[in-house]
This record gives sequence, C-alpha cells and structure tokens, in this order.
Amino acid sequence: MRSYPTSTRTAHLLNLITDIEGVSIGHATDLKLGSGVTAIVFDEPATASAAILGGAPAGRDTALLDPSMTVEKVDAFVLSGGSAFGLDAAGGVQAGLREAGRGFQVGTVRVPIVPEAILFDLLNGGDKDWGLHSPYREMGYAAFKAAKKGEFPLGTVGAGTGATTATFKGGLGSASTASSAGHRVAAIVAVNALGSPTIGDGPHFWAAPFERDNEFGGLGMPEMMDHRLRLKGMMAPATTIGVVVTDAALTKAEAHRLSLGAHDGLARALLPAHLPLDGDTVFAASTGARAVADMGELMELCHLAGMVMARAIARGVYEATTLPYEGAQPAWRELYPDGR
Repeated sequence: MRSYPTSTRTAHLLNLITDIEGVSIGHATDLKLGSGVTAIVFDEPATASAAILGGAPAGRDTALLDPSMTVEKVDAFVLSGGSAFGLDAAGGVQAGLREAGRGFQVGTVRVPIVPEAILFDLLNGGDKDWGLHSPYREMGYAAFKAAKKGEFPLGTVGAGTGATTATFKGGLGSASTASSAGHRVAAIVAVNALGSPTIGDGPHFWAAPFERDNEFGGLGMPEMMDHRLRLKGMMAPATTIGVVVTDAALTKAEAHRLSLGAHDGLARALLPAHLPLDGDTVFAASTGARAVADMGELMELCHLAGMVMARAIARGVYEATTLPYEGAQPAWRELYPDGR
C-alpha cells in the first residue's frame, strides 16, 4: 500500500500558480474604480470543473462545468470585481482568445470557453459612476493581453483590487506545492469574504498551520483562540473566488472533486465561510501533463488543493495595500508594519 507523508515537500519555484507549466496570469487594475480583473489563461484547453458553495454566487458559463455537461475543457478562467456588472469581463477575455484563434470548434467557427466568477466590491469607496456601459469588458481584454508566465503581483491588484473582509483589506493571493509523486498543485484566489481571515482582533491568520517559508508573516497561532463571529456586514454580499490547477491528468469528475478539496482550504482560512451572502466559488483545472497512477495520488491532490487554497487566501490579505481614498478598509500591513 502506498504511504503518503503528513507533510509533503515544498518543491515550489515562485510559490505561484504559474509554477504549473502552461498557465499565464494577467491583471487589469483600476484604483480609481476600486476594482479589477484577473485572467487565468491556459496554453492548451484544460479539463475543468467547479464547486459553488456560497449562497449568493454570480458567474458566467459555470453550468457547463458540471461533470454531467458535454464540454470538458476551457481556454481560460476569469475572476473579476464589479458584482453582476463584472460579468462583462469574460467577454473581453473571450475576444482576446478569438483574436488568437482559440476556442471550442463548432462547425467552421471557434467559441472560446471562458467561465467567470465575480465578487461584490461596489461599496468600497471607489468611483463606480462609469456611465452607460461598465468598463469590465475592456478590462477583461486588457487582462488577457497582459497575461504572462512567471512572477506576477499579489494583494491589491486584479480581481483583488477592491476586495475586503471582516477584519482587513482583502486581496489577490496565490500559492503552490508538489505532491509526493511530483504533481504540482497551485491556487489563485481573490479574497472578498464576509468572514475573517484572522483570529480575534490580532494579526494571526486562520491558515497559519499550513504556512510555508513565512509566506504570510510566520506568526503561527496566538496563545488564546477567539472564535467569536466577525462579519463584514449583515446585508451586503461578498464572495471569495478562486482557481486551483494541477498538472496531473484528471477527468472532469476528478477536477470537480479537486475543487471541493480546495473549498476545504477556503473554510480553514476564513471564519465563517460559505454564508448565505457569500458567493464562494472555486474553479478547478487539469493541464494533463502528468499521469495519475492510482486513487491514492488523486486523494493526495485533493488534500493539497485545500492546503494551497488556505495559504493563497492568507497571502492575498497579507500582501494587500489600502485603497487610496478616505475611509477605505485598512490593510494588514498598515496595522502591522513590523509584521506582528
């Protein structure tokens, strides 16, 4: 019987989702608007699914990700601010993909497959008076054109620009790891939660048990645990939206299971999670570069999906900076400039 260690080797390069070959990330950020868009673009169509566990989600082309639906692969994912207005962003990414000759073949035409999830950032103080049409389609196109491999910024950028939480400014985070068999698993997430990423009134992150290499401060856990309910608000919707990707060759049903594993990490990094006014959505994708030998390897991948999602959530908050207007929610780094 295969034995799996309780602590897998780090084996990461940049500790970002771009550690997985064939994945590019692009951001469009508008600080005046207080919002932005992040595009996750695959070199080749990736087998994909999703799990939506929040009570107030909004997305585009998410139904096709059900394992029972026909289309198995996607060209890109989009994470965006703007609430329902932000759903226009996928059209911009789709336009860029079509321009590049990408898409699902239907007769003589190609239709780029671009599922999207949005978060609610309309009440964060930014200037949302954009006129007749929202700017998100153009921002989606800009994010697609900016997509690249390698290093990319975290925090108040892209879909994390306008994100907030119950305690600190939210943001965009990412993390990666490798399985004992050498498969890579990584996450990217825009943290805009009704709940709290931190414990009590202090700086410690709920995700601390899973931290690697002091990636969000290395504070560990506090001496006393405070489980009291902390919420950003009682009526305004929120949403934490993310993507987990592996280079392991998965079926669509297995990718769905991977997205559920990532939700375990979301619930470990945010307290509470999956509320009636959260829209918590996690996409999952497989680039298919490496075969999976057995069920044990698949179960380890699901476990690691939760770990990287928890770490990415804490990094998104840790790396965030305060938006540049009066009354904006303070960032963790502003309140704890010395790291503790």
